[in-house]
Amino acid sequence: MKKRNLDVAVISDLHLGTYGCHAKEIINYLQSISPRLLVLNGDIIDGWQFSKRYFPPSHLQVIKEIMNLLDNGTRVVYITGNHDEMLRRYSGIQLSNFQLADKLVVEINGKMTWIFHGDVFDNTTKGSAKIIAKLGGFGYDWLILCNRFINWWLKKLGRPKMSFSKKIKNSVKKAVSWIADFEQTAAELAIEKGYDYVICGHIHQPQKKLIETKNGAVTYLNSGDWIENLTSLEFANNEWTIYHYDEKEFAGANVIPMNKKIPALSVVTDEIGLFINSLQ
Repeated sequence: MKKRNLDVAVISDLHLGTYGCHAKEIINYLQSISPRLLVLNGDIIDGWQFSKRYFPPSHLQVIKEIMNLLDNGTRVVYITGNHDEMLRRYSGIQLSNFQLADKLVVEINGKMTWIFHGDVFDNTTKGSAKIIAKLGGFGYDWLILCNRFINWWLKKLGRPKMSFSKKIKNSVKKAVSWIADFEQTAAELAIEKGYDYVICGHIHQPQKKLIETKNGAVTYLNSGDWIENLTSLEFANNEWTIYHYDEKEFAGANVIPMNKKIPALSVVTDEIGLFINSLQ
């Protein structure tokens, strides 16, 4: 498959280390693009549910694909989210073309784009409420796992896939209202700061829409997730679009699996790795 050239790609909420993560699909997507800038907008590694008992080779391969992009010249900015909040103590670190941050403002062709994960607006991720949120995260993970099993059978029977969590979210008025409030809050702050675009993740709800208030207007975008929606945001040809993963496009894709067995260690070599001349 020929790689698509992009100015910017934004992905979020991969939740590596959980049963719900679609690692194969993420690998296919990353192998299909060649962005100048890749923004990892939070919840890439799920620190809340991280366990050494479950971090399969395919999840490691996602990290390897990101490193391949780095090696090929793509600038990668990792913005922290609530599930990978343990990295926030290291925000500001920059190594070559990799940067760790809590937010990012990008000027693209004269337009200002403000990017952050979005959990700052979510009170359920703070204080004592975080305990309930973590328990809910475990329940959500098992719901997704059961959903994937049922969808496997539906596919075998030639019937369309379904999403339990989407149905629950859409049927609960409070959830619908909370998403609307989240979007409105982000938009109002962006308008106040004079930004043209505001990009979030966190709520697993891909979106692109113009939000207007008495003080101005801003385009709100959300990159969705790679648990249910399998979406990203892409900037090319001077336009932001929502990308939806389609497995038909990758029917012939060959994901080379990583070897589960750790290779044998050998420290004997004839290769010179570095040349250093001491200063005198």
